Amino acid sequence: MKLPKIKYNSPVVITFALISLGALILNRITGGVSNTLLFSVYKAPLRDVLTYPRFFLHVLGHADLSHYMNNFMIILLVGPMLEEKYGGRLLVGMITVTAFVTGLVFFIFFPHSALLGASGVVFMMILLSSFANAGKSEIPLTLILVTVLYLGTEIIDGLFTADNVSQLAHLVGGACGGIFGWLVANGSLKKR
Repeated sequence: MKLPKIKYNSPVVITFALISLGALILNRITGGVSNTLLFSVYKAPLRDVLTYPRFFLHVLGHADLSHYMNNFMIILLVGPMLEEKYGGRLLVGMITVTAFVTGLVFFIFFPHSALLGASGVVFMMILLSSFANAGKSEIPLTLILVTVLYLGTEIIDGLFTADNVSQLAHLVGGACGGIFGWLVANGSLKKR
């Protein structure tokens, strides 16, 4: 009996997961130094040359294996469908913009905290996936339900729960996904 061939079916999503796993291992080896140096956004002087890459690289860093698994279980479930629908180049662009926007918002509004992890990207993908069957003149009911359930929960948690989770990154990521989905549905943003 011939074994089935394993296919690298979603290069953007799988590569993102593997690079983030590498960043997690590097962080473990360096005792947390790599997360602080490269994979976290925090209020740092603008003359620090590493401040700027951190706006993008923070999505690769995770506090621990549980944090990584929570983010990438969803990314690995939803991401391949999005990569197939929108194309790898567009998905990379969406991930990059979401990373930058969540990093910048956090940098400006939370000067005494640090942000790391791909949860903004997770929420971008969740909202974007609810646009999968949208047309120019319709709003999918799934979009409304996802927005109410996921983002509503984040707003409530942000107001009433004191934890180390950045609900703002979730909300900003979700907003990015909603904007991307709307732009694609209306033909303003196209696969390349």
